[in-house]
Amino acid sequence: MSRDAQTGRAAIVTGGARGIGLAIARRLAADGWRLALWDRDAAGAIAAASALGPHHLGLPHLGLGCDIADEASVAAAADATWAAFGTVRGLVNNAGILGPVAPLWLQPPAEFRRVIDVNLTGTFLVLAACVPRMLEAVGPDRGRIVNVSSIQAKEGMPNAGAYAASKAGIVAMTKSLGKELATHGILVNCITPAAAETDMAKEITPARKAEILARIPMGRFVGVDEIAAMTGWLLSDDCSYSTGAVFDLSGGRATY
Repeated sequence: MSRDAQTGRAAIVTGGARGIGLAIARRLAADGWRLALWDRDAAGAIAAASALGPHHLGLPHLGLGCDIADEASVAAAADATWAAFGTVRGLVNNAGILGPVAPLWLQPPAEFRRVIDVNLTGTFLVLAACVPRMLEAVGPDRGRIVNVSSIQAKEGMPNAGAYAASKAGIVAMTKSLGKELATHGILVNCITPAAAETDMAKEITPARKAEILARIPMGRFVGVDEIAAMTGWLLSDDCSYSTGAVFDLSGGRATY
């Protein structure tokens, strides 16, 4: 019996200690996935993994400290995950930061670089560490990858140039990687949610929240469980012919 058969399907969720990442983790755990939660907050990741309860085969979920902007940290988390699980067939690149809220030309270069380093380069580093290992899986279906972008990637947003640019890069990277892996048994898609009520949303002012909400025709923020449900489908066997695609959760905000 393969180790994958013994442990069940395993997936990684970055930024899994709270917010959207934790909601995704809860959904995937309910769907039968065994999870590795990677987060810069190591204690939070361990606590979140423990709170998920045991996998349905009685095995524990895994919480690991990982700074996705640091190549060595990502490599260590990948090594630990594959050592624990043997095979990983799901990857959700969710970790990210908001960055400065200011006109683009007033954003400090160091802060702009930090947003790109975490959101875009960090996603690349996780992919670079995980995709070669995923390709080693036996069989024609080697897994699913979901990259969490933002509706701002498609439409931009005043005073959020660094964040929008980083998330647009994730869309382009998803399309490229989806094409590269299309005949290798790994589907790669991304989601572009509108704003959700998370810890990241607490970083912005009430006036800024009202400005964002005014752009959403449905008149509300997206629920983290709605994001998790879309992610769960994209990782499931029901998703079999979509790759390099972008799935909106925008409440009608998306115009293309």
